[in-house]
Amino acid sequence: MAGIEQQVTTFTLIMFPIYILAFTLYIIRAVKGPTIPDTVLAIDAMTYDLAAFLVILSIFFRSPILIPTAIVLALWVYALDVYVSKYLESKEMGG
Repeated sequence: MAGIEQQVTTFTLIMFPIYILAFTLYIIRAVKGPTIPDTVLAIDAMTYDLAAFLVILSIFFRSPILIPTAIVLALWVYALDVYVSKYLESKEMGG
């Protein structure tokens, strides 16, 4: 069991700077995005990465409560996608 814990710890320590870099790029794209789909895509990518990171932290901290939190977060972003797509569709159709 100690082998898996060491692997998860090493993975977390290696991936944390990469996640910080990715989040920085996502925030820049979300703020600077020239169109609404660019902004939505940046928010989607950021949130799905956050959900994956919550699952990794759940393994790291041995806290199963973080996994349902990640699932709810991913479902919330999916609902955001549906809402924005319906808005953009009705806007283009003149409705």
